[in-house]
Amino acid sequence: MLTSPPPLPVVATQGSRIKLADGRELVDGVASWWTACHGYNHPHIAGAVTRQLRDMPHVMFGGLAHEPALTLARRLVELLPKPLDRVFFCDSGSVAVEVAMKMAVQFWLNQGAGGRTKFLSFKGGYHGDTFATMAVCDPEEGMHSLFSNVLTKQVIADLPVDEASEWTFDAALDAHAGALAAILVEPLAQGAGGMIFHDPAVLRKLRRAADRHGILLIFDEVFTGFGRTGTMFACEAAGVVPDIIALSKALTGGTMGLAATVATSTVFEAFSSTDPMRALMHGPTFMANPLACAAANASLDLFASEPRLRQVAAIAAALARDLEPCRDFAGVRDVRVQGAIGVVELDQINDMNELKRRFVESGVWVRPFRNIVYLTPAFTIAEAELKRLTDAVVAVLGAWSKGW
Repeated sequence: MLTSPPPLPVVATQGSRIKLADGRELVDGVASWWTACHGYNHPHIAGAVTRQLRDMPHVMFGGLAHEPALTLARRLVELLPKPLDRVFFCDSGSVAVEVAMKMAVQFWLNQGAGGRTKFLSFKGGYHGDTFATMAVCDPEEGMHSLFSNVLTKQVIADLPVDEASEWTFDAALDAHAGALAAILVEPLAQGAGGMIFHDPAVLRKLRRAADRHGILLIFDEVFTGFGRTGTMFACEAAGVVPDIIALSKALTGGTMGLAATVATSTVFEAFSSTDPMRALMHGPTFMANPLACAAANASLDLFASEPRLRQVAAIAAALARDLEPCRDFAGVRDVRVQGAIGVVELDQINDMNELKRRFVESGVWVRPFRNIVYLTPAFTIAEAELKRLTDAVVAVLGAWSKGW
């Protein structure tokens, strides 16, 4: 609290630009934690929200329903691979994962299998900041280690990316399978845990392992969903369908909070009962908020009518080409790209505030964390703006590698 510089006052956004109160404009390299996939202030989303605000900004989703939510649920089911066809709305990515975990445990409770209450998740993983999700994050990644004696103990394994890690994963699964409700993973890209990428084949291994032990598979696509890794959903790249998927971040095009936890009918049927104790007793006050649903429907319109995935492919090619010079800098451990995610991994960052300041001085908003400098721009970013971002990363890290 006493070492971080004060935040920069922002007065306006437009496209891939952030306008500061002092008149400076920054090219946004992270799209507000990768939510603003269509850029800021897209007129189609703004128009939809304005119309919804006039008609009905909010109504409770308990005993009442409304067309924006029903339309959004139907459209999500049409986009997602089958049989993901039952949608539960909530209000943030962390809560969406928490609902998925709660859903998985109660799936087994409702069938008399009360011993399946644990989760197997992975080193390098990050799933949110609420208590259940903190417990399934990488315990060594630092953000939540303060609470290690408070959190429920889960099974944290190595992602099975090679023969050695596959052996340790199988051993962990064999040892704990009887107590596991589900396997939980961020598919293709582990985000806030270090921007770590893995091959689609890993997800196929997880699906086979879950089926072999008769447990559920949950994909946390809060980061990866809606085009970020190159396909609409990361699970598509592997041809794998999870039992439950959590979505948020870019769902509303970066305008307001909304999330969805989508399950298969097999999971849903375990809750379908005349017994009220078998219902999923979870109801966020602003679940299925009509304004947010209107924004999400407008965002899906843009995915349908504009070439977002082709734009992601073009961004990926530009990031791979223009960040490559960083590989030769002293102190750079790796340069990697997955879809519209570009990463320069450093050995360490000793002065994070100075690094952030240098980026702002270069006219860009880039927000490193731990030892990672990354870019997750809007899919609509102009070619010149993207080049300005990559040039700034190369220039700042070039100076950093020489001791400034």
